Amino acid sequence: MQPDRARPLVMLVGAPEGSEFDWTARVFAGFLGPRLGAPEPGGVAIDVRNMPGDGGHAMLAALGDATPSGATIGWVVTPTLLARAIDRNDPGLSRRLTIVGQVQREPIAFVSPASDPLDSVQDIIRRAGEDTDAVPLGTPPPGSPPHLAALRLQELAKIRLNIITFPSNAAARQAVLAGNVSAAALGLSSVIDAVRDGDLTAIGIAAKRRFGLLPETPVLDEAGIPLSAFIRRGLAVPVGTPGDVVAMLADAVRAVAREETFRRQAEAAGIYAAWADGPGWRAQMELEQAALARLWQTEPWRSSSSG
Repeated sequence: MQPDRARPLVMLVGAPEGSEFDWTARVFAGFLGPRLGAPEPGGVAIDVRNMPGDGGHAMLAALGDATPSGATIGWVVTPTLLARAIDRNDPGLSRRLTIVGQVQREPIAFVSPASDPLDSVQDIIRRAGEDTDAVPLGTPPPGSPPHLAALRLQELAKIRLNIITFPSNAAARQAVLAGNVSAAALGLSSVIDAVRDGDLTAIGIAAKRRFGLLPETPVLDEAGIPLSAFIRRGLAVPVGTPGDVVAMLADAVRAVAREETFRRQAEAAGIYAAWADGPGWRAQMELEQAALARLWQTEPWRSSSSG
């Protein structure tokens, strides 16, 4: 089955138009459309429809309820999908979706004002052990990927951190730039320009190995903190979407992930183009959701309606 080139393919995005989340989706859609509808030239038009609200749950629920004809796809993100299944008490949310494939992977970075930087993530932990309020650690809203990473850091360190949430990535970034918080946990794409410009200092990456974009920045695993936290983005469709459509979309997503221009644009923004097929991403999701469910039992994050 081929997409109907007479009608745009609808791609749902669970964030406001003009947001960083929306930007990543629209860049991807620009690469995906031309790879659909072969052998006809020009590909398929993609109509990006923003469905913000309820921390992304509104879009995910709408995607799961959409007619599985192949006419509707969704730009999905983990751990956001998994967190909404937990904090919205919707455990079957991901099971209403067929995961097509991952196309991007973005690490969570810990940053500090360049004018008065902390030494490391371990410095945050050490100072918190002396005084819980000593190091305000900013994050985006509760239940966002960076906030979940901060909660996981707190759990691993077995210490109470002074985590302060802000209504958006931009607000958390501005707070650390202004020195209103001593450090912040944010997706790398939100801070890489400020790090490159010398306005922020990257003090740690939540990963097991160093990244080419910031090769001098230590990863937390090097210091014995086994925290690996990534924002993963890709496509999903409603369960029941014909298998040949899913396969066609997967082939196109994989081609985008390997496209050199797409890779260069992603890396310039602090994001890595990284293909993972649907079953592989699903297996990773199940492990991550189980870990988040355990975290929710001991450290339930406040339910956020932003997004």
